[in-house]
Amino acid sequence: MWAALALTTVLNLAPAQAQQPLELKNVRTTHGILGQERKEDKLLPGDILVVAFDIEGLSVKENGSVLYAMGMELTSLDKADKDKKPKKMFTRDPQDLEAVNTLGGSTLPAFALSVIGTDTEPGRYNLKVIVRDRQTKAEKVLNKTFEVLPKALGFVQVRFTSSSLEPAPPLGVPGQRLHLYCALVGFQYDMKENLPHVTFEMQVYDDAGKPTLAKPFKGDLKPDLKKKNSAEMMTFLPIPLELNRAGKYKVVLKAKDNIGGKSTEQSLDLNVLGK
Repeated sequence: MWAALALTTVLNLAPAQAQQPLELKNVRTTHGILGQERKEDKLLPGDILVVAFDIEGLSVKENGSVLYAMGMELTSLDKADKDKKPKKMFTRDPQDLEAVNTLGGSTLPAFALSVIGTDTEPGRYNLKVIVRDRQTKAEKVLNKTFEVLPKALGFVQVRFTSSSLEPAPPLGVPGQRLHLYCALVGFQYDMKENLPHVTFEMQVYDDAGKPTLAKPFKGDLKPDLKKKNSAEMMTFLPIPLELNRAGKYKVVLKAKDNIGGKSTEQSLDLNVLGK
């Protein structure tokens, strides 16, 4: 099933610009809010769909206040209703929202998200986002098609957070601490002990492809997930990353299902800015 969808905006970072027609630009799916762009719009059950985009041309008051509204509709492209139209999975009418463009301009970065339940059927889906300027009544619609894959071993909900677990972008400065959050799905249970058995590994590589540490962060896990085969997700504790020097890095996650015999890998880029 689908969890409740959320939609909101983040602080404007665009320079001031002249008023223009309402447009939705730079549409992409990302690894978490503020995260890097996904290479493809294919997600496993248990993952989080985040669609990021820029709203351009909103009316902005002299104090930077922006009055707008956003709504959403999720449909299955592989199922039809009685009228032979794509089956609606979720609908939310446009909700009144307000933001402040502190840095000026009429651009407002925004996102819409939905948690994909572990029991979501594989197939093609479409997320429709409606954006309305509450002052001019102008309205634009964004459609993002994506695919939910069949259940398989893989990392989901992979993203960077701050120390307080707030969303964080894949960049920072020396002296800062980030946390890496992730979960695993698609693992199997041992028939005798009724427990999963997973080997987890994390390694950071520099821009030359060399590991930053001689030994990776590694653990052999046999968590007691309530001893129920219905527990389909293994959520890891946030892993702290101490950013002690500038550079471009790649954080690589690996997991091996020692019962099912399969392995999976996921990577995120990380840029630590220098002076």
